[in-house]
Amino acid sequence: MSDTIFARLDVLKTYKLYVGGKFPRSESGRVYEVTDSKGEWLANAPLGTRKDARDAVLAARAAVKGWAGTTAYNRGQVLYRVAEMLQGRREQFAAEVSLSEGVGPKKAAALVDAAIDRWVWYAGWTDKVAQIAGGANPVAGPYFNLSTPEPTGVVGIVAPQAGYGHSLLGLVSVIAPAIATGNTVVVAAAADAPLPALSLGEVLATSDVPGGVVNIISGRTADIAPTLASHQDVNALDLTGAIAADGPGAAAALEAAAADTLKRVVRPELDPFAQDWTNAPGTDRLLSFLETKTVWHPMGI
Repeated sequence: MSDTIFARLDVLKTYKLYVGGKFPRSESGRVYEVTDSKGEWLANAPLGTRKDARDAVLAARAAVKGWAGTTAYNRGQVLYRVAEMLQGRREQFAAEVSLSEGVGPKKAAALVDAAIDRWVWYAGWTDKVAQIAGGANPVAGPYFNLSTPEPTGVVGIVAPQAGYGHSLLGLVSVIAPAIATGNTVVVAAAADAPLPALSLGEVLATSDVPGGVVNIISGRTADIAPTLASHQDVNALDLTGAIAADGPGAAAALEAAAADTLKRVVRPELDPFAQDWTNAPGTDRLLSFLETKTVWHPMGI
């Protein structure tokens, strides 16, 4: 038997989209190179297309009824489970954030910890948001008048782009509040740093999150976002990363496309890289994609 020792080859990870609870390759069959902050090759990511975006919307729409019908308490349990699973893969995500965004290992680990805490924070809000978004209304008549919040439906999200933790912490900060309130989402991941987003899909798939509640597509934002903005089965649009991805003109064009189908729109910050995602998130995003249902009921004698 030969004693020769052969150098082994690393098993490089093949990143895939996350759509409908599964991991398909892009419909195009194409990939693009993802590099680190120094321009060195990290991995190949699937190059998502308009067809991939439409497939993701279809999956998100199919999941709306079940997810919106889940009790708020149960949704909180599911979000907490995401935090647990992300904690178990903390080192992997810290490495991806560090390489993708050029931050040091300690800073990357702190950003991952903040992302884990963000899931826990929104998990605690699932059964409490109705108390600040609804209530009994005073009316002049023998009626009870009650307002309760309900999810908007399918939300298209242009994720924050890379820069100081945006690729994970910023991503979690826009996904978690939308699904905490019963919506489903289709996310256009940060084109220049998609690896944390695609790995997050693997966490979600093992975290009791029903298939289709979160769908993540990597690729050129200019290819994916217009499909989400104009799609008639998308009810709302979060343009947080639109200016950083393609400029103010592209963000305005997406908002105009969304207006054609009367979507609710969250506009991006004019200087998206000035936004500090480590700050306390507040409740604005929780309330962004809620509709109010008001019920009148006669009082008993």
